[in-house]
Amino acid sequence: MTDPTRVGSVTAGVRGSGTACCGAPLAGRSTAAAPPPGAAGWHTDRVPGSTLTDMTPAELVTDCGRRAAAAAPRMAAGTEHEVAAAMRGMARRLVSAGETIRAANERDVTAAVDAGTTAALVDRLRLGPARLAEMAHALDVLADTPSPPFETVLEERPDGLRLLERRRPVGVIGANFEARPNVVIDVASQLMKSRNAGVLRTGGAALASATALVEAVVAPALAEAGLDPDAVVLVEDARRECAVELVRHPSSIPLVILRGSGDTTRALGLEAAQHGVRTLAHADGGGVLYVDRAADPAMTRSLVTGSLDRLGVCNRLNLLLVDRTRWDDVVPGLIALLGEAGVTASLPPHAHPLGHEWALDDGREATVTLAPADGPADAAAIANRETSGLAATVVTADETAARTFIDTYTGTGVFWNATTRLLDGVKLRRMPETGINVDHVPGPRGPVTFTDLCLRQYVVVPASTTIGLGRTSRADRVTWTVDAGSR
Repeated sequence: MTDPTRVGSVTAGVRGSGTACCGAPLAGRSTAAAPPPGAAGWHTDRVPGSTLTDMTPAELVTDCGRRAAAAAPRMAAGTEHEVAAAMRGMARRLVSAGETIRAANERDVTAAVDAGTTAALVDRLRLGPARLAEMAHALDVLADTPSPPFETVLEERPDGLRLLERRRPVGVIGANFEARPNVVIDVASQLMKSRNAGVLRTGGAALASATALVEAVVAPALAEAGLDPDAVVLVEDARRECAVELVRHPSSIPLVILRGSGDTTRALGLEAAQHGVRTLAHADGGGVLYVDRAADPAMTRSLVTGSLDRLGVCNRLNLLLVDRTRWDDVVPGLIALLGEAGVTASLPPHAHPLGHEWALDDGREATVTLAPADGPADAAAIANRETSGLAATVVTADETAARTFIDTYTGTGVFWNATTRLLDGVKLRRMPETGINVDHVPGPRGPVTFTDLCLRQYVVVPASTTIGLGRTSRADRVTWTVDAGSR
């Protein structure tokens, strides 16, 4: 694990005394882009005598928010070329700095195994060569993905005015995640693409890995592209109080992504609401698969096994519903299929809620709940009522049954003859996600990507002006004024 007295994130300029969060000066900090790694003025070690433990969680998070806010205007003004260059730089460094990243990750993995962490959670923590390569590929794809128009003409009004809609950056967005270091890259890339700055916080389980990713990948890629490396700041302190502080600063960090499930996410969401901070989150997950009376047996087997490739993720198969008329015929084969995968079937009568999320049940992750349903409408209603509404799929050769299930289910993603594992940014949208949001109110739902991380602004100008005409991207730099509030 990372030494709590060491702060390793990359910052520009020579540090003075009194440093904070990732080793940046508390005051008087330059927002100029940092020199490339190895050049004069590039420092990755901490000022002697200064430690993270000198600061309270409130002081740490406040300083991180202040630094990110200072970097936000430059990030907001980033051109398509600069942002794409930063992402391609991150992709290259995931490969070239792979040894450094894996060494840090191995320290996290070893500590997790020694602490008795389950295999499913260790899998989420591990950054092997294949996973790093997948992350790099996703960044290259994202770099080539066009940004939506930042300015759109809605109406040439009869009163001689033109109505425009603009997409403005939020400014600074926070993100909290546990034991999933790949989220550093997922969130950082989405923040860059949406022209937002960010403050990231993780727990002790992934802190060494997250620090290495910020130091060796994110910050130098931003600097090399001419952007401020403080556009993405990591809170290098594992204390849980830092997570709580992250959702207590509406003026400097008005939106926080809560990546993960369970009681911690629920508690942070409640804390955020009490302080006027908006969140994007899902406290509970778990995919639902309904085997209809007209389900093809081979398709059923393929989808069940394909939905259990990773047991520690939220969109895995969690609740397996079977049409009651097929229960006696189908269930014995499903139990055997699950057993071959090392998964236990929880059969009725159940001593737990139907939607109990096994991925969060330490030591019992390799479990799937089985229950009967009286047709596709009832199956979708059970999924609506008993689960968080993350994702559900129907297996059937009957289009009418599929339509009924699709029309009845109200969750964030509904599938026909496809796995709920598709509810993922890369698999579904061909780009990394910041997380999955399951809100039942207007706003982004499902995998949240850079297209969702913006504020809508209406602009009214005289129709005689050229404002709003002919410029649909940020190929030319636009200077935004980020609402600083009391920052």
